[in-house]
Amino acid sequence: IAANFFGPQKNTYIRVSLPAVCFVWQIAMVVLFGVFIRYDEESDEKGWNEFKKSHNITSNIENDFYFRYPSFQDVHVMIFVGFGFLMTFLKRYSFGGVGFNFLIAAFGLQWALLMQGWFHALDPVTGKITIGIESLINADFCCAGSLIAYGALLGKVSPVQLMVVTLFGVTLFAVEEYIILDLFHCRDAGGAMVIHTFGGYYGLAISWVLYRPNLNLSKRLNGSVYHSDLFAMIGALFLWMFWPSFNSAITNHGAGQHRTVINTYLALASCVLTTFAISSMSQKKGKLDMVHIQNASLAAGVAMGTAAELMITPYGSIIVGFCCGIISTFGYLYVTPFLEKKLKLQDTCGIHNLHAVPGMLGGFVGAIVAATATEEIYGKEGLIETFDLTGKFENRTMSTQGGYQAAGTCVAIAFGLVGGVCVGFILRFPIWGDPADDFCFDDEAYWELPEDEETIPPVLEYNNHMVNKHHDTHESQFSLEES
Repeated sequence: IAANFFGPQKNTYIRVSLPAVCFVWQIAMVVLFGVFIRYDEESDEKGWNEFKKSHNITSNIENDFYFRYPSFQDVHVMIFVGFGFLMTFLKRYSFGGVGFNFLIAAFGLQWALLMQGWFHALDPVTGKITIGIESLINADFCCAGSLIAYGALLGKVSPVQLMVVTLFGVTLFAVEEYIILDLFHCRDAGGAMVIHTFGGYYGLAISWVLYRPNLNLSKRLNGSVYHSDLFAMIGALFLWMFWPSFNSAITNHGAGQHRTVINTYLALASCVLTTFAISSMSQKKGKLDMVHIQNASLAAGVAMGTAAELMITPYGSIIVGFCCGIISTFGYLYVTPFLEKKLKLQDTCGIHNLHAVPGMLGGFVGAIVAATATEEIYGKEGLIETFDLTGKFENRTMSTQGGYQAAGTCVAIAFGLVGGVCVGFILRFPIWGDPADDFCFDDEAYWELPEDEETIPPVLEYNNHMVNKHHDTHESQFSLEES
């Protein structure tokens, strides 16, 4: 029995494991929410009325909900529609892309409310976590790290493994976010460091540990068809349109949020042009590659995650976008094949070029912009507000802030790589129902598929029929010539 258990055989039977994980973990959520989670003062009926009285507020429109909800909506669309459809590019794995994305985000956001609550919002007196609209945005952000990691594993893992990736991903995220944002006191509103750098390297490390030497047996399915690329482009456009909301969702009220949107908007636009340019240049006849257009055009949104709320200037944003389009497209052209060949790193979606590297660059760009911040640019109040230089941080100089920003980026990389390697080894146990090397990138493994109207055999018959037809004409021509 032991030999069977640890043997190399793969079995995608998840009828026991997936329902067990979903039921048990969801019941655990019910219990933990019951013990810890309560409404905050702006969502609690009694609390809000007392808050209004004490703050001399007459109108309900002052509630944080009306300020944050539009951003929350946009972020929520990005998580479920944007990320979900971006992963539908594989010809036989669209259900898995959008469906498993849905599953792990729905689990991840609940676990994130708890993990982030314990680190950021735990009331030491009552022992309760209070949640409001901003907690929901942060929980969505927290999920994003695990969804990014899924991009590297797309088509090669079972839904049970993805739930494990999310459980540990959210936990690691909450810890590194606490270190970077609270202990180091970095600014990272759009998550270039905490979300993209961490999620990117986390997914890459897991994928590296789960290397499949015979993945070429599934090579015919590791690609797109015309309509699957079109679906993925829908996801890409949702992400592209809403990225300014993503970066600005939790920034400071007023100028901070306004500036973040402008900076992200400009960077994204310039990134598209350089992506198209490099994609065309790289091909002998100058034809464009849809993979670059879907992915590299988003890299600027990632790279502006840290610096967007700082005074990077409009042309600075455009320069960041300009460089990102080039770097990310080059990544798809040369770095991904190199990683696969030399480092044995199979990265299905190319998250190395869309999240890991642009996120790291974004962290360092943010460090430079922070280190060069001065009172004449921001004003005294502006510096204090933008970098939250209050309490024990009020005497921090801007060069120190820049140093901590750079250190925060390194922490995110370290958490991603070390955490990913550990989780990867957990996922190597042969109990998770992951597919065999010749059964990857195929929805058949985990989904009931509708009968295709045009299945493959008729097409083949049609082709053979054409071959015979040519054959007949050749024969007749030949006989004519003979005669």
